[in-house]
Amino acid sequence: MTDLELLSRGKVRDIYRCGDGMLLMVASDRISAFDVVLDEAIPQKGRVLTSMSTYWMKELREVAPNHLVAVDPESFPDAVKQAGNVDWSSGRAMVVRQAEMLPVECIVRGFLAGSAWKEYSTLGTIHKMPVPAGLELGSRLPEPLFTPSTKATTGHDENISYNDMVSIVGEDVADEAKRICLDAYSLAAQQAQSRGFLVADTKFELGFVDGVLTLSDEVLTPDSSRFWKEDDWQPGTDLPSYDKQPVRDWLESTGWNKVPPPPSLPEDVVESTSRRYITAYEDITLNKLDDWYGA
Repeated sequence: MTDLELLSRGKVRDIYRCGDGMLLMVASDRISAFDVVLDEAIPQKGRVLTSMSTYWMKELREVAPNHLVAVDPESFPDAVKQAGNVDWSSGRAMVVRQAEMLPVECIVRGFLAGSAWKEYSTLGTIHKMPVPAGLELGSRLPEPLFTPSTKATTGHDENISYNDMVSIVGEDVADEAKRICLDAYSLAAQQAQSRGFLVADTKFELGFVDGVLTLSDEVLTPDSSRFWKEDDWQPGTDLPSYDKQPVRDWLESTGWNKVPPPPSLPEDVVESTSRRYITAYEDITLNKLDDWYGA
């Protein structure tokens, strides 16, 4: 699209300027694994990311403001609606206020998994913080932990301590970010558990809009969160999460060296991954994806 200025293109999202301090965020069906964008798209993935972020931004409005302006294509600015050769009714786009983003990822962990498990199993700490001994993979933590990381422009993000974050953004901003993220996680985790899901961990992105720290980017989607079925939860086991787990598992099984080009995904892996995204959205929010824009 050439009618709007392309501000950035990430692994999944394309972001355009659309005037008056607003941005157009388009969540594609692209999927990445091990920091490599794969050739195959995952059907409906972009619609799930957009609809689920919208759901949680509305649910968490009492915790913190968010950057969302519009998801209804009829409410988009004229500059967007008049952009040629684009179907804005696809349910993958949202208009948001431009935010001055914090240069850190804000992660909350309620269970021991992922990079936190790797650190704990080696050093007995999580993001350099002491935690009780004797925890297993998948254990529920005594209380949710706020665990920031860097935002890497290339390669992997790096886990940092809260004190490291304070040195980057200042104590007042770090304290407010921590409060927002812990409160948002607690509310979302309670709601998800009432519907049979555990939120093992999730990544929030925060930024300043008109001087106010605001939830931005995506919120509690399968791309930013590790969702487990509560009935399947058993500490000591590596639980499947409702995200791109089938893609990761298949790629690992091929012996791929995780350097481009990636192998082509088989159709059954693409389909099963699409189903996991849709299941996460529908079972956690109790909404039907068929009722979202672009059905």
